[in-house]
Amino acid sequence: METTAFIPIDLLCRQHGIEVSFFSSLQEYGLIETVTVNETQCIGITQLPEAEKLVRLHEELGINLEGIDVVRNLLERIHEMQNEILALKNRLRLYEMDSSEGMR
Repeated sequence: METTAFIPIDLLCRQHGIEVSFFSSLQEYGLIETVTVNETQCIGITQLPEAEKLVRLHEELGINLEGIDVVRNLLERIHEMQNEILALKNRLRLYEMDSSEGMR
């Protein structure tokens, strides 16, 4: 059975100097998932990099929640497209190898 470590949201807020309501808003937008552990709102440790990226977008770049949602969706689409391009390049490479072998 897999166990997940959790980080209290209030600890993250103190470390980053932001309000707890920001994480509540992120959860409402579906950008992070929170869980209650011993009556404390937490996020899974696996979500920490994503949560910190969202905090940086908000705090350092001044992007509001709607903008963060758009940026995150665009970054996901870019990542998917990069994977698709890589797969197409690999298929093309195989096709080129088959063609060059047939010419011999």
